[in-house]
Amino acid sequence: MKGNVLVGQSGGPTAVINSSLAGVYKTAMERGFTRVYGMRYGIQGFMQEQYVDLADHIKNELDLELLKRTPSAYLGTCRYKLPEIHDDKSVYERIFELLDKLDIEVFVYIGGNDSMDTIRKLSDYALLTGARQRFVGCPKTIDNDLAITDHTPGFGSAAKYIATSTKEIICDAMGFSYNKKNVTIIEIMGRNAGWLTGASALAAGEDCEGPDMIYLPEISFDVDTFVAKVKDLLEKKDVVVVAVSEGIHNAEGKYICEFTSGSETKDAFGHIQMTGTASYLAQVVSQQLGCKTRAVELSTLQRAAAHMASLVDVNEAFAVGGATIKAADEGASGVMVVIERVSDDPYQSTTGVYDVHRIANAEKVVPRDWINKEGDGVEEEFLDYVRPLIQGHLNAMMVSGLPRHLSMDLKNYAWSK
Repeated sequence: MKGNVLVGQSGGPTAVINSSLAGVYKTAMERGFTRVYGMRYGIQGFMQEQYVDLADHIKNELDLELLKRTPSAYLGTCRYKLPEIHDDKSVYERIFELLDKLDIEVFVYIGGNDSMDTIRKLSDYALLTGARQRFVGCPKTIDNDLAITDHTPGFGSAAKYIATSTKEIICDAMGFSYNKKNVTIIEIMGRNAGWLTGASALAAGEDCEGPDMIYLPEISFDVDTFVAKVKDLLEKKDVVVVAVSEGIHNAEGKYICEFTSGSETKDAFGHIQMTGTASYLAQVVSQQLGCKTRAVELSTLQRAAAHMASLVDVNEAFAVGGATIKAADEGASGVMVVIERVSDDPYQSTTGVYDVHRIANAEKVVPRDWINKEGDGVEEEFLDYVRPLIQGHLNAMMVSGLPRHLSMDLKNYAWSK
């Protein structure tokens, strides 16, 4: 008889992270695992013995379908950095004590770079101690910066939302263009990788010119050069729309957002909180060029917009969730499931597994030859890569005019301790 599965979610959520959770749960049940426990608030909550039996919350196929359409992390998430094994074994002893208590056979962590670091450390400890548990990473991040995998679940939906919002923002700006010069700067997530910001270029088409300039963190950013380009554009047209990554930085490596007061907070992994890049640039443009400016920070909307989820993304997220269970059930540990692109036209993909040690703490950035020579736009190769990932739409289940989501009612839930 098989043991149990433990699954958690970590880091920033996506519009399809719960589709992966649904894939984990459904496949685990189909493959004969006894129970699937969900960590509340990732590994951090688990160490406080906060976990739920998912059978108490996912009771039928309708619940599974609602879960696939639910944004944010259904189980709750965290940003918790496990210490190195040689620095503090007590943390690992606590985790593995709980794993044994719950008869956990498979541990699945849905997350990005930092989450794969957790899988790396736990699988290494299991090897050192001869523990029976198997550890598999399930990829997730809107940033699309995980190594090896062609792309990550969550990116396609975020790209779809960003491209759509960019079109709508451009339409809005054009409505105020009569005898008024105006500049709109859109700030998009992306610390060191510009995949999301590059997706704003998808807005260009027969009905929209798309953004005038796009700045990715892969290229150093010069404020004076930027202002000069905006000035030149305003001499030719009344409306200028620019998309910038939150992580753009100058030649010295200083993030532009660090010129504001909002970047002093750091998370457990030492990442500064990025905010204010668009506001700072809008202020500079306004002061130097004397035109009307507006800063639009998409912020959490780009990772929570389940109503704009890509059907391709939803289906792939579900597939990688199932693939984690399949890999573990067949004996794999210390690996992450990856997506392999089979073809672009028609678009097809499959899943594989790869050593998590080659993925954890690595970062995939946009290739330089996918960015134009001037460093203020992307090439067609970039668009060919992204466009298949935003296709299709998963209709929401509407109730009283609003999408229905699966909620976790814990008012009367007894924590298992």
